[in-house]
Amino acid sequence: MAKVQGDIIIDIQKCKGCELCIDSCPEETLSLSGKINQKGYQYAIIVNQTCTGCANCALVCPEAIITVYRKVEKKQVVTKTA
Repeated sequence: MAKVQGDIIIDIQKCKGCELCIDSCPEETLSLSGKINQKGYQYAIIVNQTCTGCANCALVCPEAIITVYRKVEKKQVVTKTA
Protein backbone atom coordinates (compact mmCIF):
# COMPACT_ATOMS: atom_id res chain seq x y z
CA MET A 1 0.00 0.00 0.00
CA ALA A 2 1.29 3.45 -0.88
CA LYS A 3 2.10 5.86 1.91
CA VAL A 4 0.43 9.26 1.61
CA GLN A 5 2.05 12.34 3.09
CA GLY A 6 1.02 15.94 2.96
CA ASP A 7 2.76 19.27 3.04
CA ILE A 8 1.01 22.39 4.30
CA ILE A 9 1.80 25.99 3.44
CA ILE A 10 0.16 28.69 5.57
CA ASP A 11 0.29 32.40 4.77
CA ILE A 12 0.98 33.42 8.37
CA GLN A 13 0.68 37.14 7.64
CA LYS A 14 -2.98 36.68 6.61
CA CYS A 15 -3.90 34.17 9.35
CA LYS A 16 -6.32 35.51 12.00
CA GLY A 17 -5.83 32.63 14.43
CA CYS A 18 -9.42 31.37 14.38
CA GLU A 19 -8.15 27.82 15.14
CA LEU A 20 -10.66 26.15 12.79
CA CYS A 21 -7.81 24.45 10.93
CA ILE A 22 -6.33 23.18 14.19
CA ASP A 23 -9.65 21.72 15.31
CA SER A 24 -10.27 20.06 11.94
CA CYS A 25 -6.89 18.30 11.70
CA PRO A 26 -7.27 14.59 12.53
CA GLU A 27 -3.48 14.16 12.76
CA GLU A 28 -2.89 17.10 15.15
CA THR A 29 -0.37 18.56 12.73
CA LEU A 30 -1.23 22.20 13.44
CA SER A 31 -1.10 24.39 16.51
CA LEU A 32 -1.37 28.06 17.38
CA SER A 33 1.92 29.95 17.48
CA GLY A 34 3.01 31.83 20.57
CA LYS A 35 4.06 34.71 18.29
CA ILE A 36 1.90 37.25 16.47
CA ASN A 37 1.85 38.31 12.82
CA GLN A 38 1.87 41.86 11.41
CA LYS A 39 -1.88 42.17 11.97
CA GLY A 40 -1.52 41.30 15.67
CA TYR A 41 -2.97 37.78 15.53
CA GLN A 42 -1.49 34.53 16.71
CA TYR A 43 -1.25 32.27 13.68
CA ALA A 44 -1.40 28.56 12.86
CA ILE A 45 1.87 26.68 12.50
CA ILE A 46 2.95 23.14 11.66
CA VAL A 47 4.11 21.32 14.79
CA ASN A 48 4.88 17.86 13.41
CA GLN A 49 5.18 15.98 10.13
CA THR A 50 2.12 13.73 10.50
CA CYS A 51 0.09 15.43 7.75
CA THR A 52 -1.66 13.00 5.41
CA GLY A 53 -2.83 15.66 2.98
CA CYS A 54 -6.51 15.30 3.86
CA ALA A 55 -6.94 19.08 3.30
CA ASN A 56 -9.51 19.49 6.10
CA CYS A 57 -7.57 22.52 7.28
CA ALA A 58 -7.71 24.22 3.89
CA LEU A 59 -11.41 23.46 3.48
CA VAL A 60 -12.44 25.12 6.77
CA CYS A 61 -10.11 28.14 6.58
CA PRO A 62 -12.32 31.24 6.19
CA GLU A 63 -9.37 33.24 4.83
CA ALA A 64 -8.38 30.57 2.23
CA ILE A 65 -4.71 30.93 3.17
CA ILE A 66 -3.80 27.26 3.53
CA THR A 67 -2.46 25.21 0.64
CA VAL A 68 -2.10 21.44 0.98
CA TYR A 69 0.05 19.28 -1.24
CA ARG A 70 -0.28 15.49 -1.29
CA LYS A 71 2.53 13.19 -2.23
CA VAL A 72 2.24 9.45 -2.58
CA GLU A 73 5.32 7.37 -1.99
CA LYS A 74 4.88 4.17 -3.92
CA LYS A 75 6.72 1.08 -2.88
CA GLN A 76 9.18 -0.17 -5.42
CA VAL A 77 8.33 -3.54 -6.85
CA VAL A 78 11.29 -5.87 -7.11
CA THR A 79 11.03 -8.42 -9.85
CA LYS A 80 13.23 -11.42 -10.28
CA THR A 81 14.89 -11.96 -13.62
CA ALA A 82 15.95 -15.33 -14.88
